[in-house]
Amino acid sequence: MSDDKSDVYVSGAGEPVARPARVPQERTAAQIREDIESTRVELSNTVGTLRGRVNELTDWRAQVREHKRELVIGAAVAGFVVGGLMALRRRGR
Repeated sequence: MSDDKSDVYVSGAGEPVARPARVPQERTAAQIREDIESTRVELSNTVGTLRGRVNELTDWRAQVREHKRELVIGAAVAGFVVGGLMALRRRGR
């Protein structure tokens, strides 16, 4: 396989996703083994990258640290909404 990155399909986030399929041709057993090993290494790297990304996105403590301001604003809005609803309910009695 070529190491040319221009033939790699990328996701909307710019992460490499796949390479286009190669046209079947006469290849030796050694070339097939080399392609299999190259694909295995690529898959291993991709799985490692995905695992790191999943860990990063599912780490709720890091998400709270990074989005503390948004969480505080959301909690304040929710508090006002719940307080307003309780006041309306009491007034209706």
